[in-house]
Amino acid sequence: MTLKFGVPNKGRLNERAVELLTKAGLDLGEDFGRKLYIKARNQDVEVLFLRAQDIPEFIAAGAIDMGITGQDQVAEAGSDLVNRLELKFGYCHMAVAVPEASGITDASQIEDGARIATSYPNITKRYFDSIGKHVNVIVVTGAAEVMPYLGIADYIVDLVSTGSTLKMNRMVEAGNIIESQACVFTSEAALAKYGNEIDEIAESIASVITAESKKYLMANVPRDKIEDAERIIPGLEGPTILEIAGNPGYAAIHAVIDTKDAFHTISELKRIGAKGILTTGIERLVN
Repeated sequence: MTLKFGVPNKGRLNERAVELLTKAGLDLGEDFGRKLYIKARNQDVEVLFLRAQDIPEFIAAGAIDMGITGQDQVAEAGSDLVNRLELKFGYCHMAVAVPEASGITDASQIEDGARIATSYPNITKRYFDSIGKHVNVIVVTGAAEVMPYLGIADYIVDLVSTGSTLKMNRMVEAGNIIESQACVFTSEAALAKYGNEIDEIAESIASVITAESKKYLMANVPRDKIEDAERIIPGLEGPTILEIAGNPGYAAIHAVIDTKDAFHTISELKRIGAKGILTTGIERLVN
């Protein structure tokens, strides 16, 4: 049986999701961007390009076995899914936003009967119910920020990343409903059927994400400075120390370091007399 993997077909999650899958080892070929579904060349996995908002319901219904989508979409669908892996992209939060001129600073100040425009009616209703407010939810498919200006709604509930769109439309946040990022989701039923395969894919993707924040460092260090080098670059479980043919005064040290530490690490190694310092990217890192 072929495992079915849903991926957003467009929008803010599509490009990065495809990048992670291909780096993790799923060969989607050269023309995947023009197909709605494609069989991975090297695994018994079929990748389907779907609307991000449909992926939670398709997983819950058993139409697909796993998929990448935002936590906001799963919350809106109300599906009981398993969050197998957080992907560390697509960060945003869902907020209640009001016109600057309203003077409202907190969602609790919103009056009963207010009109709320949103693409997330289920989350919106649950939120206002939870704070004891009875509002009229107006479902829109996009550009919620313009609805108060058009007189269609009084306030909105929408995803916010940088806040620049709200600012452009003279709106401010009055409440944070949920935080969201892209994740790999599956179901208990799919795990019972494809547990090993799902784990393998999730762990492969995780190894790509881990590797992206690391560098592989190599340097030739004077032998009498090896202890200093070990302090500077402890590595994952200590650096690897190798002999250098024909150069007994130096040893080669290899280690994995955090990318954010690369500048300082290289400077410290130069200070103790290291030569031939090289850093390179890592494609995958499995701990």
